[in-house]
Amino acid sequence: MKKGLLLFAGVLCASTLLAAGSGNSGSGDLTHRMMTLAIQLGVILFAARMGNILFTWLKLPSVLGELCAGIAIGPYALGALWPGWIFQVFEMTPGVVSPVGVSPELYGLCTVASIVLLFLVGAETDLKMFMRYSAVGSLVGVGGVIFSYIAGAMIAHYMLDMAWTDPTTILMGVMCTATSVSITARILSDKHKLDSQEGVTILAGAVIDDVLGIILLAIGMGLISAQESGAAFSWGSILGITAKCFGIWLGATIVGILASRRVAWLLRFCGSHGEVAILTLGVALLVGGFFEKAHLAMIIGAYVTGLSFSRTDMGVMIQEKLHGVYQFLVPVFFVVMGMMVNIGEFAKEGVLLAGLVYTAVAVLAKVIGCGLPTLFFGFTPVGALRVGLGMVPRGEVALIIAGIAAAHGHVEILGVAVLMTMLTTLISPTLLLGAFHLKAPGHRKSAEGDGMPTVTYSFPNHAITNAVMGNILKNLSKESFFTHQIDPAQGLYQARRDDTTINIVCGDVTIVFSVSPEALPFVRIVMAESLAEFESVLDSLRKPIAESAHIGIAAPDSPKTPPKPVGRLGILARHINENAIVHRLQSTDRDGIIHELIMRLADLGALNDVNVAEEEVLKRERVMSTGVGFGVACPHARTNAVSSLICAIGVTERPVDFSEDEEGRACRIVILTLTPDTVNSPYMTFITAVLTALRAPTKREAILQAPDAATIRKTLLTP
Repeated sequence: MKKGLLLFAGVLCASTLLAAGSGNSGSGDLTHRMMTLAIQLGVILFAARMGNILFTWLKLPSVLGELCAGIAIGPYALGALWPGWIFQVFEMTPGVVSPVGVSPELYGLCTVASIVLLFLVGAETDLKMFMRYSAVGSLVGVGGVIFSYIAGAMIAHYMLDMAWTDPTTILMGVMCTATSVSITARILSDKHKLDSQEGVTILAGAVIDDVLGIILLAIGMGLISAQESGAAFSWGSILGITAKCFGIWLGATIVGILASRRVAWLLRFCGSHGEVAILTLGVALLVGGFFEKAHLAMIIGAYVTGLSFSRTDMGVMIQEKLHGVYQFLVPVFFVVMGMMVNIGEFAKEGVLLAGLVYTAVAVLAKVIGCGLPTLFFGFTPVGALRVGLGMVPRGEVALIIAGIAAAHGHVEILGVAVLMTMLTTLISPTLLLGAFHLKAPGHRKSAEGDGMPTVTYSFPNHAITNAVMGNILKNLSKESFFTHQIDPAQGLYQARRDDTTINIVCGDVTIVFSVSPEALPFVRIVMAESLAEFESVLDSLRKPIAESAHIGIAAPDSPKTPPKPVGRLGILARHINENAIVHRLQSTDRDGIIHELIMRLADLGALNDVNVAEEEVLKRERVMSTGVGFGVACPHARTNAVSSLICAIGVTERPVDFSEDEEGRACRIVILTLTPDTVNSPYMTFITAVLTALRAPTKREAILQAPDAATIRKTLLTP
């Protein structure tokens, strides 16, 4: 840490010498201004990192370190005390001081950073969780917003002597509603309380809180724009602006959510995951610009865009691929927010007192407004206190609102916002941890689990576990899943495609899948496929291969039949060709059946090399059993002998053994599938769809009794 501080001091000295050497001459020269911007960014990045390291070492939130670093190097601290310092108060034109104290170039970069930040905040929103806890979460969010807005506006009205319709009053009310649950989420995660009643209610309430806060900001900006244009204040204008803002926001959100999957599908053709993520950011910038054109804040459009993409399977991928952009721009945003704070304003009469009172009232407003509604949903007073304290922290959104206010000339709000952000961020973790240490239950009913089925596989050692995990991720990517490592320390991964989400925990010698019931057969197939690639260590993997091969058909007396996967019939219809169905196979052994089905595909011109295709299938048969139970076998292989996924189906007169275990004996229905090894295709998705179609005993019997190939295909495609 000492070396880092010495390096930072060297950067400060060098930048000061460069700035002093350049002088003020040529301040209107574009090259000079770009040189100044480059130096400023270099200093900001070092300052942000040093503040981050220092506050992390002090066990305080790193964002506070970036804010304090900005205050220290800003134009009102070092810029005022150190002649020649590059962050002196910026003059837009000679004699005219910038209202925000920094250059337009730096403020513009800060604006882009706020768009990136709100776009990723929207992309992280879990709408499924919100819908599940929408009732209590809605009341928590609404209560917090109402109490907070009234409290913030009252401070401006009574302590700062502002009119109720003054822009400063409006913005201080809106700023008080903002909630940043990132710190709360970290505490809940560390305490393993994210899935508790309190944890889920806090996260669901934060979604509503964010949405209502964004709407209030839109309304507030509409009122301020109307006042700046000289329009007279009236309740009619407020209702009109409210209807306009709410209509634009709600309409854009609905259209975005409905169109997001189609847009995401189109963006897939634009390049790699990284390129697609950059394009989604481009969409956020465009939508943000359109919102600003409609006299709404750009961050509202960015949030709506992120919220829309959160419903697609690209949501996690966007967060992962834009992480580098986030790491560059967001610290710049927080440092510049700190630089814009005029610490001299705190010395003015009443300002510091108003800031402290504003912070205290902001804390009480969230505790009361968010905690009270939970009492009507089975929460105890202790649980209500935990929910209220979890909603207390203010962060990036409050600072963004303050930055917008400063850009409109209301600079006095910025200091109050930073003070509130720092104090609520500091006191909230301590109070929340204290509330969770109370022994009293948070809810009158114990939490009920989701009943999410898990599948655990064990391996001989850590090296084999990692190798298998790599194959799993590769195979999921081939099936068009977006995979993301959520927590490297805990080996936590998530894969998403459309509505299917697979959570994976990779331990030292275990891999644990957590999935919905309808995705369980698919997961077993993925595991079987991943394990089958390790022929060289087959003896070590014999047991997990046998377990994973018991794939797909639930017993007839299963207590609950999983729902049908989305799009199953469409997948089957696309790949099952009536001409590739052999109504009655002539062969009476496994190898002969595989050869007969391969030759049927060859007669249809679907194979580039018959011998290679047959060799790959038989090679897979020697590695693992493809008998899946209930008289069904699924021989399959990835091979360059085909250019696209193809399938052949056959029915035997007498049962044929595909392996020595129970599932592989007495098979009469054989589904042979081939897919290219170098092209992504829905290989395991197709096999899962076939096995799901054969889940019902009546359907299997209908196939065995079918008089021709057309009837077999029709039976498979029947819902």
